Amino acid sequence: MGHIRFETRTPRDRWIEAGLAALAKGGPDAVRVEALAKRLGVTKGGFYGFFADRAALLTAMLDTWERESTDDVWERVNREGHDPKSLITRAGLLTFSTDRLLPIDLAVRDWARRDPAVAERLRRVDDRRMDLLRQMIGTFCDDPDEVEARSVLAFCLLIGEHFLAAGHGDRTRDQVLRRAGDIILDREPR
Repeated sequence: MGHIRFETRTPRDRWIEAGLAALAKGGPDAVRVEALAKRLGVTKGGFYGFFADRAALLTAMLDTWERESTDDVWERVNREGHDPKSLITRAGLLTFSTDRLLPIDLAVRDWARRDPAVAERLRRVDDRRMDLLRQMIGTFCDDPDEVEARSVLAFCLLIGEHFLAAGHGDRTRDQVLRRAGDIILDREPR
């Protein structure tokens, strides 16, 4: 006869996930233990079994964001295995055009403007992303100055397009972004 297993505590990752959702929606001030407990439908007592305080949760959230937006993306892209230009495109799509990572990334960027520790974390993540771009672009471009310029253009395109309100005449945003990517990655227009 099977035993019914009851979960006695809300798992740690559910607290982190709820915190990341709150961060994406309302910034770090929206990450409050009481509000998260209510959202999870539990009491806040279980929170303290995993986290010493709110600051510990915020650190765990940043750890999760950092891992998911770097290591997990690289692992997934490498597993799919494509040429360097396709790898860059795929990594950008996984990071900056998903419903999951993009809102968190944008919230972390905003938070980093006011918190030096978060700014340092963001710098570390962005440095890893830029290193990947340099490595991949370096496979088809020999000039180190051009590799750096193309890398920063690609990164700025991926982040900045979310803040750009300008129209593009008779072209769609997707058409313009695709063409910009073709120029940066030295591809024939599609």
